[in-house]
Amino acid sequence: MFSTLGLFRTLACPERGECTRPQCIFSHRHDLPPTAFLNIQVQEPRVVTTPPVEHRVVQGSQSSVKLPTASLKRAVPVSPHRNVTPNPTGEPPRKLQKLSMQQKPMAVPSMAHTSTGVPILRVNAAQSQVPIPVRQTMLKTLYDHFVVLYHSILPLNPMLASDHALKQEEEVYRKSSKLTYRNAIIQSAGALKRRPLPDTLSHASVGTEAELIARTESRKSLDSLRLTRTLLEPYVLSLSSLTTWGYFIQVPDGPGGDNPSQEGKVAKCERCTHPFLVKRREEADECVFHWGKPYTTKINGEKQRLYNCCSRSVSDSEGCTHGPHVFYESNAEDLHSRHAFSFLEPPNTGIAALDVAAIDCEMIYTTGGMRVARVSVVDGSGTEVFDEMVRMDPGVQVIDYITRFSGINAENHAKACLPLASIRKSLDSLINTDTILIGHALDNDLKTLRIIHHRCVDTAILLPHRAGPPYRRSLKDLVRENLGILIQTGGGTVGHSSVEDAVATLDLVRWCILNKKKSNAPSISAVTAEGGSSTDAKKITV
Repeated sequence: MFSTLGLFRTLACPERGECTRPQCIFSHRHDLPPTAFLNIQVQEPRVVTTPPVEHRVVQGSQSSVKLPTASLKRAVPVSPHRNVTPNPTGEPPRKLQKLSMQQKPMAVPSMAHTSTGVPILRVNAAQSQVPIPVRQTMLKTLYDHFVVLYHSILPLNPMLASDHALKQEEEVYRKSSKLTYRNAIIQSAGALKRRPLPDTLSHASVGTEAELIARTESRKSLDSLRLTRTLLEPYVLSLSSLTTWGYFIQVPDGPGGDNPSQEGKVAKCERCTHPFLVKRREEADECVFHWGKPYTTKINGEKQRLYNCCSRSVSDSEGCTHGPHVFYESNAEDLHSRHAFSFLEPPNTGIAALDVAAIDCEMIYTTGGMRVARVSVVDGSGTEVFDEMVRMDPGVQVIDYITRFSGINAENHAKACLPLASIRKSLDSLINTDTILIGHALDNDLKTLRIIHHRCVDTAILLPHRAGPPYRRSLKDLVRENLGILIQTGGGTVGHSSVEDAVATLDLVRWCILNKKKSNAPSISAVTAEGGSSTDAKKITV
């Protein structure tokens, strides 16, 4: 046995006289005070998450030890200086949560093409559920099928097949899993084979599966809405708004029609701004001009103004197109002297006029200024009710058909039988002063028809330009952005179709009503074109 160190010799033995140990480490002297009980103060825990442990008491002759209640988890003291945000949901911190598969970034391809036009996937392989070589092979399959489908329209749109193949592959990838991806691509390729071959960009077969479905649903919604006077009343422009946006609300003074042609007189060329002698098309002098309008772009960090017809700088005086000198008139008295203005006929109980009608015109340059050459009208359901070519008035000769925009040439215009006066009488049987007329930049159509009308809905004002007045967005852009369809693409012919434009304008108004967009006519006077030097596109470059 080791000898004791005598550390407890100064402490009285707890058992005193009852101690039976032969060599007790405590002292048995009677003059020492008794040993005090051990009493340990322990603070109660703040949070108890488990049932308490039973108390254990060690009993002795003169002392006992009492253990405190304890929890299985230690309570974490909260610092009074720490700002703790309460968590009412009881969820663990976000950094400790396990992210689900839906939160994983999608491996979406970016636009990249080879010299042959075949698209290439540019994605992060670590984020793709399907191996990249498999996706690239399936993408090539979709591209080949789009090339066959778009065979007739690819020459004018060489990147269309590759762009739509990329979009289609992305659509299939997003809604497929690793196991179903390949079969989904094969089914998509089979659907492309069954589509009818398109001949224009606006054909129903052009687009990805999602785009076709969206267009079909949108078409059903639009077709189900028949426009009535009650629906359109909130969108009708007030007289002050009509005046602000350049509409004529009164018939100009004078007899009207007393000076139908300017042939043989000097006028200012709308294209090159130089004075010229007005001559008919066969004798007209040549003009060099830009038929497009200028736009602003950045080249090497510097802003430049270029023409969208040839991408040449506005400062370049040389034009890109050759054609005859033409002139354009906007003054009410001048237009009235060429052909008289008049109001529509008042309601007649014997004639069932349309409550709502969408109207669009195609114009050409003549010795009497810009004159109407085609008029198209559709009713509130989008059904064509009138479409006629307009023969020029006596003494008025054609200078330029501007076929690029109007779609009219000498051959089809030769079939025109009715002059504007007869066209107006025909329109009187369809529309009257109570009819709500719908159009895009409708003031241009009414001016060339020489109609004064006060119940108008104008989509150029209903869907304003982001820069505000006097700018107006083109009908083509508005239809593509809001309806997801393409118009004014030719359709096998050069130029526009006034019937197509009238239906598109009607659909835009339907879309606005379905999306609860209200008319908001600005208070600044408007112009009909956005900075273009040529008026060839007065109706479409606004």
